[in-house]
Amino acid sequence: MTDMLDPVTTEVIARHVLAAAEEMGVTLMRTAFSPNIKERNDFSTAVFDANGDVVAQAEHVPIHLGSMIGAIESLKERFPEEDIRPGDMFLANDPYNGGGSHLPDLNLVAPVFHDGKIVAYVANIAHHADVGGMVPGSEAAVCESIFQEGLRLPPVRLMREGELARDIFEVVLLNSRTPDERRGDLNAQLAANHVGIRALTGLIERYGADLFKNALASYLDFTERRFHAAVAELPEGRYAAEDFLGGDDPGTVARLACMLEVSGGRLSFDFSGTAPQLRFARNIPNQALVATVFCVVKSLLDPDAPANGGAFRVIGISAPSGSIVQPTPPAPVGTRSISCSVLSDVVLSALSQAIPGRGFAGSGPHHLLVLSGTDPRNGRYFVDYETVAGAIGAQAHRDGLDAVRTLTSGSANLPVEALEHAYPVRVERYALRRGSGGVGQFRGGDGIVRDYRILSDDVTVSLSGERQDVAAPGVAGGGAGAVGLFMRDPEDEGSRELPSAVQEEPLPRNSILRIETPGGAGYGDPKARDPVSVENDIRDGRPAINR
Repeated sequence: MTDMLDPVTTEVIARHVLAAAEEMGVTLMRTAFSPNIKERNDFSTAVFDANGDVVAQAEHVPIHLGSMIGAIESLKERFPEEDIRPGDMFLANDPYNGGGSHLPDLNLVAPVFHDGKIVAYVANIAHHADVGGMVPGSEAAVCESIFQEGLRLPPVRLMREGELARDIFEVVLLNSRTPDERRGDLNAQLAANHVGIRALTGLIERYGADLFKNALASYLDFTERRFHAAVAELPEGRYAAEDFLGGDDPGTVARLACMLEVSGGRLSFDFSGTAPQLRFARNIPNQALVATVFCVVKSLLDPDAPANGGAFRVIGISAPSGSIVQPTPPAPVGTRSISCSVLSDVVLSALSQAIPGRGFAGSGPHHLLVLSGTDPRNGRYFVDYETVAGAIGAQAHRDGLDAVRTLTSGSANLPVEALEHAYPVRVERYALRRGSGGVGQFRGGDGIVRDYRILSDDVTVSLSGERQDVAAPGVAGGGAGAVGLFMRDPEDEGSRELPSAVQEEPLPRNSILRIETPGGAGYGDPKARDPVSVENDIRDGRPAINR
């Protein structure tokens, strides 16, 4: 086999690498223990080259990309290559010391060796339903310090030359309220990396280490050229955008600001002007910022381009230290995914100004609930971590999408059957939130209504939501989307609205918790909507006037 490269061989090797990442994902999903991973697919898998550049990421959760990149960088900083052996695997989750983006996401990284040298890395990330902290689920907007959010791990060696480091393993289990789930999910992560190592080892044995290395480098260069070509079509200039998160105090807001400069075939994103970091856990650490920018750029400029490190070569990011998008320790970051959904609207708004007609109106982010308590069927403590999808805003040429995740969040709603089988809860309503999308020439997507009836005596819920005060903004005369809502016992006289950040609210047996996720915004003048679409809106129970 020659070491000379040709496009066909490069593509064949690259596709094998992507297949390895996807096989890792299937393994993780099918061997995981918790519903959050095996049912909601709240995980990601990827392959990196020896330099730590991502070569292939399976299509699961976009925001995880930054966490895995950060974990590789932190590993290489902490462990010199000569201190790493075949069969080693490293565990990390800390945003400030381990490259993660919030603590429930446990990164597991493994080197791939050939002839005694590291030729690649495989990595997976899985969102564990509880890793300790002051609130069940280890993710709540009420946290005021990362020390309240759970167990923090810099890169630590979980496996040494194929042998499990049981002391590290037991530390993770001891810090979780649901250790049996953690044991099963960590074993699934170990299995996924073994599958990735096996697949890449076979590929290298087939093509040789030099050709494998050169093919990966060529694939990254190809992606870079592809993104350069897409950026070259944009008019050079500076484009500004802003949006707002809910602030630390009721009735206040916190600004997210972005200035995009298109120049010399590059995109430079500057987040100066963004508000200082928040006291509560809505902050966005660096790795989540990077993943959000990349996801928006790829989605808008070249959705079919490979998701690899070549694209990062044409993107520059700067953000002021101590801001929402570059917090400093010990700032809490647990609900960064919901904040990233609003941040993606800001980045998208700035970029869409350079490519009119391809952008979106504002979207409605998912909402988070964590139910916990004792299951009367078996006497065991449970933690049900869930997020419920929102909706996508309209575009200049079509309606927004109902009941879907926004750009950076890709996990699924927990299926009703799986939820009711695993936890003492019954779902009594699961429907589109008709009329929550903003009106316009093209309407925004509708969010979701989901009612949970509690079937145990000691259940509590922790809640986190965004766009409950600041609605998704419309574009070119389009209407805003409806804001999100949490409700207790919505059909009773004693019903009450719950705040957007709640810590362990008691839910008595037979009480009902309602989640209403926010809608996407509309695009264009509602009076310009075609008559057939207006008739369909009326038939489907959607409003015919601007909200």
